[in-house]
Amino acid sequence: MSIRKKIILYNPSAVFFDMPLALLAIGSVVDPDRYEVIIIDGRIEKDPRAKVAAHLPDALCFGTTVITGAPIRDALEMSEFVKSKAPNLPVIRGGWHTSLFPSTPLEEHTCIDITVQGQGEDTFRELVAVLEEGGNLDVIKGITFRKDGRVVKNPPRPMASMEGFGRVNYDLVDVERYFNKKGRRQFDYISSTGCYFRCAFCADPFVYERRFTAIPGVRIAEDLAHYHAKYNFTDVNFQDETFFTYPKRIEDFAHALVNRNLHISWAATMRADQGERMTDDLWQLCKASGLRRLLIGVESGSQEMMDWMKKDIKLTQVFHCADKCRDLGIAVIFPFIVGFPGESDRSVEETIQVIRQLRRKSPRFETPIFYFKPYPGSAITQQVVEAGYVLPASTREWGAFDCIGSSGPWVSREKERYFEAFKFYLKWGYGNAGGAFLLPLRKMSRWRCEKGQFAFPIEQRIVETLRPKQRLS
Repeated sequence: MSIRKKIILYNPSAVFFDMPLALLAIGSVVDPDRYEVIIIDGRIEKDPRAKVAAHLPDALCFGTTVITGAPIRDALEMSEFVKSKAPNLPVIRGGWHTSLFPSTPLEEHTCIDITVQGQGEDTFRELVAVLEEGGNLDVIKGITFRKDGRVVKNPPRPMASMEGFGRVNYDLVDVERYFNKKGRRQFDYISSTGCYFRCAFCADPFVYERRFTAIPGVRIAEDLAHYHAKYNFTDVNFQDETFFTYPKRIEDFAHALVNRNLHISWAATMRADQGERMTDDLWQLCKASGLRRLLIGVESGSQEMMDWMKKDIKLTQVFHCADKCRDLGIAVIFPFIVGFPGESDRSVEETIQVIRQLRRKSPRFETPIFYFKPYPGSAITQQVVEAGYVLPASTREWGAFDCIGSSGPWVSREKERYFEAFKFYLKWGYGNAGGAFLLPLRKMSRWRCEKGQFAFPIEQRIVETLRPKQRLS
């Protein structure tokens, strides 16, 4: 029996501990009789370089995936390390950010040989075979590579149906380590790729061209039953962009899950218009099947702003979903975005008012507030650039880009202080965080939020001195 070649896949360092679904997906499509897939996670390993180095002598290739921000920096440094130890080993980069900038890493860094754009399963399977056989990279759709001193971008690969992909092999990682990092036996699963919608602040329309493919509902339940027998998880976190796109798929999934009697909970994403179209029976069925939490993006409390960003939902739909979830005891995360270029004070106040209304409805509702950042590929980012904003110019600069934590330069310092105070008091003013010990802080925070009184935020200063803010990227 021939010795299997190793495929080393690296997940760069980050502050969240979702399972590396992208690497699991591509690692599961290659022939296990020919290749040994090694997934090394920089978020979990104490010495990831040593782990990578140990496998380099028998490796066919090294691959990494990146999203915008700090993971780019770690992935680049690891790629440089790999090239220093194995100069002739092909280094491949994929992931969300790479799909937006497929040529830039190759133009700037000799430590990267090939980039993969878009859906990666079929592309990676073909790429591995060509690398092993010494074939021609020109025939592989969906890659960009260096040839004879120039960068060559092949035609894009059409999106494939997810029904054609087999079951993902989670044994490629130690699932228990992710349960431990999360502090709960929560299993990550993705049942669809893409998004039909046109939100102008999002890069999805650029990356997926408003296309969508999904695993059938019954198969989702079959997959989860299979994984549950192996890993004994208690909760599933669906990583789909829009899980509730097709009501019949959700109905089939929920029925099948109930019939399997797994006694697990689950959380997923939903658009407010999708929730409004769901029947009462389907809402009840989802709850009975274990639905515990939804993420429903609102983005703004101003209908005018929502229309401008092409969200294509109404505030009435948001409140309809909120009422349904309150009545069924379903937790909801309603994210908001503030600090758009040119956003009016009236729009900001309308957003804050909607946040207050949602938080009053249920202690199980959360309303995280993020600043608009010009994320590459989005329509609004193109407008901002045309108005003079300068995006990072290199791969390393994108690695230093703060996607989440701070506001853009068009937000005044006074306005940012206002937002930060509201975010702080919002966290403590609703719900029961901290128990009876923090009741005075909760009462004062609730009063400040309801009255909009954030002058002299003494409580904020004390708490943030004792508990520094967590790094977000």
